[in-house]
Amino acid sequence: MPFYHRMGTVPPKRHTQFRRPDGALYREQVMGTKGFSGIQSILYHHEAPAEITNARLLSPCDPEYETQGALRHRHFRTNGLPFQGDAVSGRQYLLGNDDVRIGVVRPSEAMAYYYRNGDGDELLFVHEGSGKVETMFGTLRYRPGDYIVLPIGTIYRVVPDAGPSKFLVVETNSWIAPPKRYRNEQGQLLEHSPYCERDIRVPERLEMFTEKGEFEIRLRKGGYLHAHVASHHPLDVVGWDGCLYPWILSIHDFEPITGRIHMPPPIHQTFEGNGFVVCSFCPRMYDYHPQAIPAPYFHSNVDSDEVLYYVKGHFGSRNGIEEGSVTLHPSGIPHGPHPGKAEASIGKKETTELAVMIDTFRPLRVARLAQHIEDERYAYSWAPRAEP
Repeated sequence: MPFYHRMGTVPPKRHTQFRRPDGALYREQVMGTKGFSGIQSILYHHEAPAEITNARLLSPCDPEYETQGALRHRHFRTNGLPFQGDAVSGRQYLLGNDDVRIGVVRPSEAMAYYYRNGDGDELLFVHEGSGKVETMFGTLRYRPGDYIVLPIGTIYRVVPDAGPSKFLVVETNSWIAPPKRYRNEQGQLLEHSPYCERDIRVPERLEMFTEKGEFEIRLRKGGYLHAHVASHHPLDVVGWDGCLYPWILSIHDFEPITGRIHMPPPIHQTFEGNGFVVCSFCPRMYDYHPQAIPAPYFHSNVDSDEVLYYVKGHFGSRNGIEEGSVTLHPSGIPHGPHPGKAEASIGKKETTELAVMIDTFRPLRVARLAQHIEDERYAYSWAPRAEP
């Protein structure tokens, strides 16, 4: 994030002696991006963060993709996916390319280990459930509608509350940030931005653990999952400061931009990364020109694939969609409202739909897993007399 934050205890000057009550030095860690020229934070650990007693390779962790088939629109019903594993091991990937992997997780158990992604930032959208994310930067509480942004290299563990949970997962090979057009040259969010710094939730509590024992930290790197065992607790930070840390934005705090006629999808943009953007479709007033057609016009994705995850409400431009549906509208062919939806939208004053959109600028591949939950009629649902 572009603004500075500080938690716990840090020395008055960076890279200087900072001692524990027993006289030993705290171990300073500079955690930054882009080879020390990007955003960074400095953390102070009770023990050396590089200290491990064992390292082993666990398994490949990239999805298996289907062979190339006919280019067509796709619809996947994620409510057909099982509850399994934890918030990391239970991830079920649907789509991916060299920039991003998109999936869903419905955890059935708590994480018994800690985790970090060494390839890029992660975004967890909370569809169902509440709980906390314990991180090296402190603890964040989450609830339905939250986007949880986890920077590359962050050690964390997701601890759901009782009851069912469901997350939309976006794993990247780069970074996730607010769109540049909503920030000034110092990084502050501007007046026309659909959200501001007041809407962002940072870690609430920093607690240092000094237990000794065996603590497993799983690491994703280069398409493989590794396990490192440390002899001390990985959340042993006494203090940190800087501009790199996990944070939360609620989709309910995104303020939609509206106009007299239908506005294009970029007005819904919430985040950007290398090769993709994330948008939020939220309840809003419809277009107010007297001749407006609130339903979206047909449009051709000539240079991006469009993924929509349907969260809640009535989806005014689609038939046969349910909460938890994922649609893929690939580049190269047009898409738009289903038959009758444009006409039905005329005169409507507002929409109550809630959805997350991910547009990628390189083609997405469909994971084999997704074939088992596919609505195969969807590609033909614009044809006359097609079943909804």
